[in-house]
Amino acid sequence: MSLQDDLQARVAAAMKGGDGATRDTLRTVLGEAKMEAVRRKGEVSDEVVLAVVRKAVAGLKETIPLARSGGRDTAAQEAELALLESILPKAWDREAIAAALAAHRDEIRAAKGDGQAMGVAMKVLKAHGATASPDDVKAVVAATRA
Repeated sequence: MSLQDDLQARVAAAMKGGDGATRDTLRTVLGEAKMEAVRRKGEVSDEVVLAVVRKAVAGLKETIPLARSGGRDTAAQEAELALLESILPKAWDREAIAAALAAHRDEIRAAKGDGQAMGVAMKVLKAHGATASPDDVKAVVAATRA
């Protein structure tokens, strides 16, 4: 089942359950994904849906603190952020990153600089299909190179 199919099923469930906020948020994501697919002259894929969700999450993470500082209620935005973050794949923690990079320790240490070492690490993690915070990867690479 594709991510798009899963989200459409969740929209239907939200409609049946009377959860308007979830319904509206997921419909917006699906609509934006369709628009992005048209822009790319392709089909709606999991990659497109995840890109739309990441963009929405980034926008909300930027907007919520500004709304709070302006004295506005952010409960609806925080609920939307939690819903969107639940769609994204879980990021690997530092221990999982270190375990994935253990076999490539010599290659990371042999890199001429931190930038090249990060490149090696990111390439390895991408091959594993990992989703990881760049800050966590940087910390693991620094510990490996130390």
